[in-house]
Amino acid sequence: MASAPQSYVSQAMIDRKDVWSEPRYSPPVSLSDIRKWAIAVYWPEVPPRIFWDEEYAKTTRWGGIIAPQDFNPFAWPVDRRNVRNAPEAPPASERPLRGMNGGQTDTFGVPMRPGDVIATSSALVGWEEHVGRLGLTLYVYNETRWTNQRGELVKTRRSIGIRY
Repeated sequence: MASAPQSYVSQAMIDRKDVWSEPRYSPPVSLSDIRKWAIAVYWPEVPPRIFWDEEYAKTTRWGGIIAPQDFNPFAWPVDRRNVRNAPEAPPASERPLRGMNGGQTDTFGVPMRPGDVIATSSALVGWEEHVGRLGLTLYVYNETRWTNQRGELVKTRRSIGIRY
């Protein structure tokens, strides 16, 4: 019977910790994209007016149209290159691991507005190992940050990957 590994943390993970990816940039957010997103998300109901009625939006604390918090300016990329920043799992021949999604948490900053250009960057920000009923388990934490062209934080997503 093979003994359990002492750690699933690889040198590649150690080397990549807190190394942020080069930013990717969205095309400018358009009023039309915001309206279409809101219509799709709230369908068949009418979306809140802040997302489509310019005259109404001018009377709000935002002073204009804003995007729904779940709006994704990267939803339809022309360039479909692999942009994942998660560390690679050890080769299956060395350590056969199973994995699952441990969830994610989004924290929102300033809303996106028409004309904004959003930058995104990701990093492996940490990990923990614990021994549980499934044996040694690795919890990997990745973070993605979105900022606008003024450097204001739009959204932070913290994701957890679980390997055992």
